[in-house]
Amino acid sequence: MRTSRTRSSRPRSLRRAATALLTGAMTAATLLAAGPTAHAAATPLRDLAAAKGKAIGTAVTGSRLTGTYGDIAGGQFNSLTPGNAMKWGTVEPTRGGFDWAEADQIVAFAQAHDQQVRGHTLVWHSQNPSWLTNGTWTTAELSGLLQDHITTEVTRYKGKLAAWDVVNEPFNEDGTYRSTLWYNGLGTDYIAQALTWAHAADPGAKLYINDYNVEGVNAKSTALYNLVKSLKARGVPIDGVGLQAHLILGQVPGTLQQNIQRFADLGVDVAVTELDIRMQLPSDSAKLAQQAADYRAVFDACVAVTRCHGVTVWGFTDSDSWIPDVFPGYGAATPYDENYAPKPAYGAIAASLGGGTTTPPTGACTATYSVQTQWNTGFTGQVRIACSGAALSSWKVNWTYGAGQRITQAWNATCTQSGAAVSCANASYNGTVPDGGSVTFGFNASWSGGNPVPTVTLG
Repeated sequence: MRTSRTRSSRPRSLRRAATALLTGAMTAATLLAAGPTAHAAATPLRDLAAAKGKAIGTAVTGSRLTGTYGDIAGGQFNSLTPGNAMKWGTVEPTRGGFDWAEADQIVAFAQAHDQQVRGHTLVWHSQNPSWLTNGTWTTAELSGLLQDHITTEVTRYKGKLAAWDVVNEPFNEDGTYRSTLWYNGLGTDYIAQALTWAHAADPGAKLYINDYNVEGVNAKSTALYNLVKSLKARGVPIDGVGLQAHLILGQVPGTLQQNIQRFADLGVDVAVTELDIRMQLPSDSAKLAQQAADYRAVFDACVAVTRCHGVTVWGFTDSDSWIPDVFPGYGAATPYDENYAPKPAYGAIAASLGGGTTTPPTGACTATYSVQTQWNTGFTGQVRIACSGAALSSWKVNWTYGAGQRITQAWNATCTQSGAAVSCANASYNGTVPDGGSVTFGFNASWSGGNPVPTVTLG
């Protein structure tokens, strides 16, 4: 099970083998974009996402929007979320005393870089100012404070923000309502009221309810589903659901796409709003390859559902991640390392969004084709994919036969043949090839008159 989290102040795989008769090998000329650790895709992620009709966002810290951090934030993403700059405790630290500096800075940066902004967050149980949480309020007073806060902030950015996370984390893990200042003081209807007030202040902004541990189908996500269904039935303005997706390595819910689709079927948009995938430190090539596969699974699920608006990573670099502060011993949760070098996860995102190939370090990954055993009408072949200096989260091998050979059966891969051209892709369980590791797949094929070794490429 994923761990419930508390946000800190930082935005954060042969059936048989015999003596080989013929062997041919060739270093990959191209590499699937999901694989290399060292190179960013030639096409920025934001352009790949836009071509899919999706947003790709990142949470940012306003003071860091310069230099390399600013170049990546502006160049790779088409949506920004202020990590902390629009939370109540930041914008109104004292009653009636407002500080919009960082929020304004992020909005201005986004406007200059042709980006959307996702407001985060108007109503939450955490990161509220002490004057609010320590006060003694009547129901009417608390309602007035909440309405004033929502109206003031949403009005300030009217027409400048694409969406708001209006209500954040309203549910417990069992699907009951979380005990908060707002629930305790105003009852369950504080959610409908907040959405209504936000809509009145900016009718053009998309309004979301956002929560964590609701990525798969479970009690908590079902409670959220029922709430949204009820709000829609009442005519309350609700445009979308945010699935935060603070995930643990290897634990992407198998029902993620199903869950996204069921919300979409209610007539609302869905966004993955705070994606990061943490691992126990230190990281290594195997963990990074698994992380890449996990990132791709999340993006693939979103790409597959028309009403999935897009995916926001909760900070794009490990140097700006909240994970180490809150989960000691865990980290390396984002697509870039602390030195702004793209990790395998970056390539996985690009691949999911339809990105082209990238070139790995020379000799980093190889595909070796061998004939394991041969008889008068057929043979058994094997291909071994090995990496040294790079890692793959998925792979595809291509070759063209030169003597009319035909594949009749394959295992540990899905192979198709059109004329002389053969393409084999990983099975669901063996896409990961860590740095220093390898996988193999095998096949039976027919031949007549000759069986020359083909040239093999990854790509």
